[in-house]
Amino acid sequence: MQKANVGENTMLKNFLEIPYDELEAMNLKAAEDAQTKPPAELEKIYRAYLKSEKRLKAVTLCFTDIEGRFQMLDYDKQFFLRAADNLTFDGSSIRGFSAQRESDLRLGINWESIFWLPSDVFGPGKVIMFATVLNRDKSIYESDFRARLKLLAEELGGKGITANVAAEVEGFLVNGLNAEQNYNPETGFTLISTGGYFHSLPLDRLKMFIDASAEAQRAMGFRNEKDHPEVAPSQFELNFSYASVVRACDLIQLYKLVCRQVAANQGMTATFLPKPIAGVNGSGMHLNLSFFKGGKNIFHDKKGEDGLSSAAWDVVSRLLNHAQEISLVLNSSVNAYRRLDPHFEAPNQIKISSVDRGSMIRIPAGNENSARLEIRSVGPDANPYLALYVLLRTGLDGKPLSKDAGKRDRLRYLPGNIYDAIRLFRSSEFMKDVMGAAAHEKYVSFKQAAADRSPKELGTIVKASEVLFHHEVTNQMLWHSF
Repeated sequence: MQKANVGENTMLKNFLEIPYDELEAMNLKAAEDAQTKPPAELEKIYRAYLKSEKRLKAVTLCFTDIEGRFQMLDYDKQFFLRAADNLTFDGSSIRGFSAQRESDLRLGINWESIFWLPSDVFGPGKVIMFATVLNRDKSIYESDFRARLKLLAEELGGKGITANVAAEVEGFLVNGLNAEQNYNPETGFTLISTGGYFHSLPLDRLKMFIDASAEAQRAMGFRNEKDHPEVAPSQFELNFSYASVVRACDLIQLYKLVCRQVAANQGMTATFLPKPIAGVNGSGMHLNLSFFKGGKNIFHDKKGEDGLSSAAWDVVSRLLNHAQEISLVLNSSVNAYRRLDPHFEAPNQIKISSVDRGSMIRIPAGNENSARLEIRSVGPDANPYLALYVLLRTGLDGKPLSKDAGKRDRLRYLPGNIYDAIRLFRSSEFMKDVMGAAAHEKYVSFKQAAADRSPKELGTIVKASEVLFHHEVTNQMLWHSF
């Protein structure tokens, strides 16, 4: 028998590949169904789909650890359908999860979170879903803040309130594969563009990366709004529409995944370090937050100060009062405090303003639909689920900021380094109550471990330690050999 050519072997692999226009329609329909159909009905629908679609080979389940790393594992489709109620993994193998004595964890499938993926970016024949991390007894694992945020959103929903979020996540595109893992402080990162805000050439490497990422995200149902180079050279931002709080966080994680994969496919690295390059603007993850009730934006009041309602100002007061305590959650790495430099539009002032971009919270121009709070002091490497969980709990349950009528307001600042942020976070009874004592201690222990591996003074050069030991940079070998 004549042996087939290697090139012909691909003809044997009949795996699912869907055109981008069809992908977008399927993903938008899935997002709509998630809002209108109960999970049990969706499980029935998607089980039947997976069973009948012969060209699907695997299901990717994803979850996020306490520090914000995006974790994924593939299940063979047939096994997935047979064992969907008994999927387990070794949590002790993932830094930031369980200790060895409590290593076995379960994954509960969120059937309403399905996404079909563009095959030219991720390969053919797969869909992705988000999972809830569970203990052996199927209770929610304390370090899974996606699950805890989902419970909080359901609690608010019981009161008729929906928290909506739109995220603006900035990043840098740098030359070479695995540029973070290969970081050398003497040479730094190599920028792929010296262009700036809005004026990169249509076919330069930065714009080609932005276009490919935007196309993939549009196909995944992100509901794109705009995409462009940012202020710093080689910096980018791709904006997508608001969503309910849990879906918004899911989109943040997928946004970063898409950008990293598209960059890698093009021989480059997309990094979400808050300040990978000294001397230029850093990257942020601005979170635009609003509350709706009965279809109306309860943050809007035409006659209120700056167009905000008393409910919105109550949230602002609580966030400003607890700003220093929650800083470690919003700015979760050694490198993040490099970004909080007032010389580069840094939002390090604990105040709110409609014009000053150095404020922790900004009031964008808005109307009855778009009135919102823009929380600017969040790094792009923060765990979005944990950040939104803490922001919501603080805005709802925190202590309002009290002012002495006889004294002038004193301008306060966010911590200038991770050591001060750790100290404030560790001593905060409020944060222990919000996160739970065990999760609070686990989170701060990992932040302390990263801080201990870095010089106390940030200095003017981005150090190797703040890149190589960063929680989003895959250097597990280094962590174990330190």
